[in-house]
Amino acid sequence: MNTAIVTGSTGMLGIALINKLLEENVRVVAVARPGSSRIANIPSDERVTVIEIALKDIINLPVALKAKGITQADSFFHFGWDGTFGDARNNMDGQLINVKASVDAVRAAAELKCEVFLGAGSQAEYGRVADGIKLSAATPTNPENGYGIGKLCACHMTRVEAHKFGIRHIWTRILSVYGPYDGLHTMVMSGIGNLMDGLKASYTKGEQMWDYIYCKDAANAFYLAATKGKDGSVYPIGSGNVRPLKDYITDIRDAVNPSAELGFGEVDYYPGQVMYLCADISSLTEDTGFIPQYSFAEGIKETVEYYKNHIYTRQA
Repeated sequence: MNTAIVTGSTGMLGIALINKLLEENVRVVAVARPGSSRIANIPSDERVTVIEIALKDIINLPVALKAKGITQADSFFHFGWDGTFGDARNNMDGQLINVKASVDAVRAAAELKCEVFLGAGSQAEYGRVADGIKLSAATPTNPENGYGIGKLCACHMTRVEAHKFGIRHIWTRILSVYGPYDGLHTMVMSGIGNLMDGLKASYTKGEQMWDYIYCKDAANAFYLAATKGKDGSVYPIGSGNVRPLKDYITDIRDAVNPSAELGFGEVDYYPGQVMYLCADISSLTEDTGFIPQYSFAEGIKETVEYYKNHIYTRQA
């Protein structure tokens, strides 16, 4: 792999992947939303070219790259997606724009002579499954919101489009990732913020059995899937192991302030709460050799340091 394109380059997954690609000495085209305040998060490196272009205009990426002297690439990692949380998940018009942008991204990849297209799907494509069922490519998909429906549609449409152009297609279904540059609204980051501010953090009973994976491990999974994954494969991205959510939260507390009080049971489970979430990574490991390297405690230590140095100091 010599040159890779990464959309959604300013988010946690995009940044972790760019850092992984740079470790592998791959040149990167980082595609970002025009005027995004998070462009400053993209690693500053002479091997990184930043292109500001809206997702809805991604079909014009080859023209924008030609102006920079770039006419082809090897790999296309598509992480760009709007409306990923809150009410925006059921904004059907917005999700349809995402689906079209994903298909257009394949067309741009074809024009740039990419050999592989990797799309970032979601656990939301599955909907709710029975407790104890690990999520695999064979698990039935029954998405329950517009976001999950859109991701599933993009999975199938981009695969068909990629095969029209002879591009190897890989689809990943991402479970719960955490780490530096994560959104501040997530359970991990909001918990770190509350604890660092000396506030009591309130939670459900924390009985959910959950699978968390550190962003650096996830980035390695994406890289290995793109370089070694089988055409047409769907790979769930997770650690492959579960722990009670209460244990993860306790690890977060211990990394920030071991004496802080945690309010377990002070928040009700929301209707339809998913109580078991775990990735079956056996096919990913078999095809690519992927094995997670970080424990949650190790990853959360790095995440807390990031929060202290990049978020907390700015707010203080």
